[in-house]
Amino acid sequence: MSILTRGRFAVREARGPADLAAAMALRRAVFRADRAGPEPHDAICRHMLVEDARDGAPVATFRVLRLASGAELDRSLAARSYGLARLEGFGQPMLELGRFCAHPARGDADILRVAWGALTRIVDREGIGMLFGCASFPGTDPAPHRPALDWLGAHHLAPAHWRPERRAAGALPLVRGGVEPEARRAMVAMPPLLRTYLAMGGWVSDHAVIDPAMGTLHVFTAVEIAAIPPARQRLLRAVAG
Repeated sequence: MSILTRGRFAVREARGPADLAAAMALRRAVFRADRAGPEPHDAICRHMLVEDARDGAPVATFRVLRLASGAELDRSLAARSYGLARLEGFGQPMLELGRFCAHPARGDADILRVAWGALTRIVDREGIGMLFGCASFPGTDPAPHRPALDWLGAHHLAPAHWRPERRAAGALPLVRGGVEPEARRAMVAMPPLLRTYLAMGGWVSDHAVIDPAMGTLHVFTAVEIAAIPPARQRLLRAVAG
């Protein structure tokens, strides 16, 4: 099912084994755990392909899981790594975004822009109140990512009433005493997907989780749709059409 076409790129929902295989081929190039094939969580998600509109070549993929409310958070992948009891009272539909990745040889910023346009359409059509997921940093060594992690801990922590609790063994606190993060270094070290979340007013858990199976470390990340700044909403809907 086609969701959005803008310029050189089109986003559609994957249908059938061939589409899932194309998504998995992209994921294997980015996520270590996906080299063994689809995981059980894939079976309950909808998978999206971003394709080059000229020849249909897949250039990015992501998956989404719709939850009727926070009462269904135990179905999410994020709930395996983070304690989400405080979010269980969220009364609106939620959308978990996961496994977002682009072809390593395709660095076009329009890929991310069109993907967010498609997500905006999904959010609007399905009445989503909160978008969330685990934003990943490559590798399991925190050192290269410390500027970004320090910045997140200083400026973008979840409000206390929603803040995820620690569940995973490999939890790494974001807040360090006596550290004054530098904005420029932090933004350079920040994954593009996470930068977009933050630009929409998104927030993160107070700790990261080191995930050896995935070969990444990640932070729980969410944005309340109603809290997205009006100017950013206009930009997103301009892409969504």
